[in-house]
Amino acid sequence: MKKQIPNLFTLANLFFGCMAIVSIMQSGLSVSYDANGENLVEIPERIYMASIFIAIAAIVDFFDGFVARLLKVPSELGKQLDSLADVVSFGVAPGLIIYQFLRLSFSQLEGGLEISSLFLLPAFIVPCAGAYRLARFNIDTEQSFGFKGVPIPAIGIWIASFPLVYWFSKDTWVIHLLRSYWFWYAVIISASYLMVSTLPMMALKFKQFSLKALLPFIFIAIVAIFSAFLFGWLAVTLSFIAYTILSLYYK
Repeated sequence: MKKQIPNLFTLANLFFGCMAIVSIMQSGLSVSYDANGENLVEIPERIYMASIFIAIAAIVDFFDGFVARLLKVPSELGKQLDSLADVVSFGVAPGLIIYQFLRLSFSQLEGGLEISSLFLLPAFIVPCAGAYRLARFNIDTEQSFGFKGVPIPAIGIWIASFPLVYWFSKDTWVIHLLRSYWFWYAVIISASYLMVSTLPMMALKFKQFSLKALLPFIFIAIVAIFSAFLFGWLAVTLSFIAYTILSLYYK
């Protein structure tokens, strides 16, 4: 029974990933009309519940490995199960978030509600890239304390922050940016490239507790805290950028 405890955390990760997908797909787009009869298209506010479910999935995803090491019951089954859960919670669910925001972006154009799905399908490049990255990770024995390419949970959390940014930001330029399909295509390209690349990335594991080893993590924490006070949920993006730059610097 003890061997199955970490797997229960992994399955919880998958469960919350599925909940995120339900939240995204139930949101859809709502259409109303202003005083001039113009269409007002919006994503219902409940889509940010998906962000919360993905965040919970990330927390339990961290604890499944921690519990496995604590109980000294790591297993090949757990490793494969973890990847299957991750591709749903941090690949498929974020891909659907992009899909819905692409729909919103094109709906701002004349006739945009009838846009061909071909313009929306690039959103699913993200889960495909994530699945490839996970498969490569599973057969690579050199990624114990460092990663090749950005791990899929980091990408998933980054993308999941955008609904929260959209609904809670008071900056008009941010709202307009998140309503631009060019922005989302850029997110798709950058997120997919970072996952399938072999760029050296830091793992959130400590080889030693020296100041030099902890310095990049302290810096990321400082960026996260200060940017949260200044920019709200944009702090997730700024922390993600800091993580990526520091990983390349400390390679």
